[in-house]
Amino acid sequence: MKSRTRFHFAGRSQFARGAWIGAVSVSAVLLAGCAAGPGTAAQAPGSPSAPPPTTTVSASAAASSPSSSAKMICGDETRSNIVRILGLASTPQTTDAWKDRLYTCTYALPAGPFVLSVKESADPAAARAYFDQQQAVVRGTLIGGLANLGFPAFQTATSAVFVKDSFVLTVDASSLPAVVGPQQIANGAFAYQVATTVLACWSE
Repeated sequence: MKSRTRFHFAGRSQFARGAWIGAVSVSAVLLAGCAAGPGTAAQAPGSPSAPPPTTTVSASAAASSPSSSAKMICGDETRSNIVRILGLASTPQTTDAWKDRLYTCTYALPAGPFVLSVKESADPAAARAYFDQQQAVVRGTLIGGLANLGFPAFQTATSAVFVKDSFVLTVDASSLPAVVGPQQIANGAFAYQVATTVLACWSE
């Protein structure tokens, strides 16, 4: 069954709070350009009146290629958001790959590679199992409260991971310098900002 959901492009509690606050300010600006679907209100992450997205995501039935939803992490809106957050003079080149139902998009940023990926699982239970396995491997810290947007999520010092229905979104900034962009934000906070921007614009 073809997925109806689109991506429009987002271990320390102190880091989580700081990253979330930064993401709110950045996403509030970027969300103005979200192409929200019918009946969907695009609001900044953490807004008290913004409920978690209710769209159900189902993995692509065909394992031979990624779903259109997964491909959007390499799409124009995600590229534009990254350019805006980092204040880049030009749009970065990307390379993508699809293997074992994992779609990966690598952005060749001036400071180094920045990697977004979407794991497409057979069902939500399988996606959660994959998420739990990844958390155990990297010993990621669970993100709670408003900062998780209502989804299971964890982070490391340089990455952020969210699970939504049958998809697991991972944003990895481990190859970037410790601080990036004109606002000199931590690379882990940057990963979180991109992840939440992706999820905040997730709509039909």
